[in-house]
Amino acid sequence: MNGFLVRMLITAVSLWLAALIVPGMQLAGTLTVLGAALVLGIVNAFVRPVVILLTLPLTIVTLGLFLLVVNAMMLGLVSLLFEGFTLGGFWSAIFGALFVSFFSWLGSAFIGESGRYEVIVMRRD
Repeated sequence: MNGFLVRMLITAVSLWLAALIVPGMQLAGTLTVLGAALVLGIVNAFVRPVVILLTLPLTIVTLGLFLLVVNAMMLGLVSLLFEGFTLGGFWSAIFGALFVSFFSWLGSAFIGESGRYEVIVMRRD
């Protein structure tokens, strides 16, 4: 449970940073950011795999670039489901998905599966 909360906070921070950078992406407040992060996690866990499976031929033809559109669609779905989170259009969804993906990846790079900060030490003999 601890790892889930840490990852949700990382997603919330990445949504907040993306809303600061991307024009057309707006979040109403702190509770909106946390709620949108929770809904985005649920949508990414249940809806995104089905959409990826259905769009697999198009993803293969575009050499994986269509996954960016899938991520933007998931962000757009969250904005439809959650009041207080708005997207200005297709391009703000694309750039928002890029920034949320990047910041989430960056934050998760330092977090292990248990939700704790991990340091790997390698020794040369």
